[in-house]
Amino acid sequence: MKFLAAAVQMVASDDKAANLAEAARWVRRAALEGAKVVALPEVFIWRGSKKLERENAEPVPGPTSNALAALAAELKIYLLAGSILEEIPGSEKAYNASLLFEPSGMLLASYRKIHLFDVDLANGVSLRESATRAYGDAIVVARSDLCTMGLSVCYDLRFPELYRGLAERGAQIIFVPAAFTAYTGEAHWEPLLRSRAIENQAYVIAPGQFGQSPSSFATHGHSMIVDPWGKILAELADGAGIVTAEIDIEYLIKVRAELPALRHRRLV
Repeated sequence: MKFLAAAVQMVASDDKAANLAEAARWVRRAALEGAKVVALPEVFIWRGSKKLERENAEPVPGPTSNALAALAAELKIYLLAGSILEEIPGSEKAYNASLLFEPSGMLLASYRKIHLFDVDLANGVSLRESATRAYGDAIVVARSDLCTMGLSVCYDLRFPELYRGLAERGAQIIFVPAAFTAYTGEAHWEPLLRSRAIENQAYVIAPGQFGQSPSSFATHGHSMIVDPWGKILAELADGAGIVTAEIDIEYLIKVRAELPALRHRRLV
């Protein structure tokens, strides 16, 4: 089984309509180039003030998920809505949720980001995702007619046990939609993505936001697709656009057979 996959790179603002139009434009471009799987970045539909996150959260199904479902059905592709802020009834917090749609437009899988970034810096700056977002609590894979797909989001990338859990559940493609900071991304983005691909002998599709959002921090870009041997198949360093690469499941099976590290794992 071989097919083309694409990762979309864009920078989101606090204008949902503009973000949706931009995302749809690149998804259509990817589909036109033959991509059967297309992935959008983390919080692609809205990035703004933390104080406004709850009021910009949406139910699922809701306006954004319905629009992406319709787009997937129109283009007959698997479409990863990198993440949106999912409304939690009765709560002041939202989930950072990644949604995977199948070519019929049906929601195939929904993953709520497990790891949230909280830190207090020596300079007095305090960053707390958990102040406005709730923790997810489930590892999610989706089985499709192309392959088995594993879901994760951004900061999850630093926790290899999640990715081993995805591999144990059969993941052959792992999505890592992100809005990785420019500072940490320069040092860690590529080596972490390649490590997760090598450790789990899986393709990694990592669509990211790039540059400075008008209402948030600067992001790293460098959206990429990595193969199960750790080779970067495609990368977009900066700017809006798409990267595409062929996913070859027979090659993945060959890598796992010739270097059977996943079967050699021992817990002591």
